[in-house]
Amino acid sequence: MDAKFLTNRPLGTSVLSGKMLLVVMTVGALLTSLFLDDGANRLGQVSSLTVPLVIAWGAATIAGFGLLPILRAWKTGQFIREEGPQAHFKKAGTPTMGGIFFVPVGVFVAVLLTGLSPTAVAVGLLTLAYGFVGWLDDWQVLRRKSNKGISPRMKLALLIGFATVFCLWAMVTQPGELTRIALPLGFTLPLGILFWPLAGFVLVAESNATNLTDGLDGLLAGTAAIALLGLGALVAPTHPDLMIFCAAMSGACLGFLVHNHNPAKVFMGDTGSLAVGGALAAVGILSGNLFGLLIVTLLFFAETLSVIIQVSYYKATKGPDGKGKRFFRMAPLHHHFELSGWSELQVVGVFYAVTAGLVAIALLTA
Repeated sequence: MDAKFLTNRPLGTSVLSGKMLLVVMTVGALLTSLFLDDGANRLGQVSSLTVPLVIAWGAATIAGFGLLPILRAWKTGQFIREEGPQAHFKKAGTPTMGGIFFVPVGVFVAVLLTGLSPTAVAVGLLTLAYGFVGWLDDWQVLRRKSNKGISPRMKLALLIGFATVFCLWAMVTQPGELTRIALPLGFTLPLGILFWPLAGFVLVAESNATNLTDGLDGLLAGTAAIALLGLGALVAPTHPDLMIFCAAMSGACLGFLVHNHNPAKVFMGDTGSLAVGGALAAVGILSGNLFGLLIVTLLFFAETLSVIIQVSYYKATKGPDGKGKRFFRMAPLHHHFELSGWSELQVVGVFYAVTAGLVAIALLTA
């Protein structure tokens, strides 16, 4: 397949567009955080999304400049799966495992600015634990020089194990406080003991959803930054420490985007994608905002759903020759749009806009 299906623009224009998308994202995030901070001040609430966002953005950007040469020296080049879009083969060799610099930065800034808040520390530890699972997977990929890391069963077992520890901690330290899910218009859904299996499922599902979304230059870094900023605004009135955590992680994602925008100089790998999903889920659980989390991360859910539909449809239509039909051109969903003729930048830009729209809906219906 000819690589021209990605874009019909000259390479220089594509690079410029990638930088323009980065600038729009960063300026938009800063203006949004300032707007939300101003609204909070008018309501008499003491909160700031902007300060942790800016500090983490700057720190992650600087960390990236420092660690990129090290990642290259370690020969952490990405292996591209053979069944993926052929135009992606040119990305082979791009350093991966970029989560090792922006995830710790976001966690450190959040914990520092919250004054070692137990809640922020717990969410930070869960985030780092999920990042560790991703690092194991990335390391195995590099060690084996293939696109296969640790076994799916081992990865799932580790994610469930860390989710269980986190839920047990929350159950002991905040008994009865988290079992009611906030719904729009002031309604709540009491789940009682059923909340905890749901919480564990959300942690594992959200991390896998962000992992599936990480497939194009700047895609997950940008959409996660928007989702984290929106979730931070949602939890600000009741959980200012979690608001700071979300803002710091959003800023860290923006700092990573400086190095990850098209054409990417580094990929976050499972180290970053699993950590980001864990952070989102942990905040949603401890803030009682699982419904709000669902809305702001609905795009990630759609990416997961596209894979489920693709696999199920293929198995259901399998003929005597052992081959089935595909519902999408390719899953996850962003690859379907790529193979439909969209450029990589078009897909990323539209997904940013969709995520921003979902955040607006979540804030308006909160």
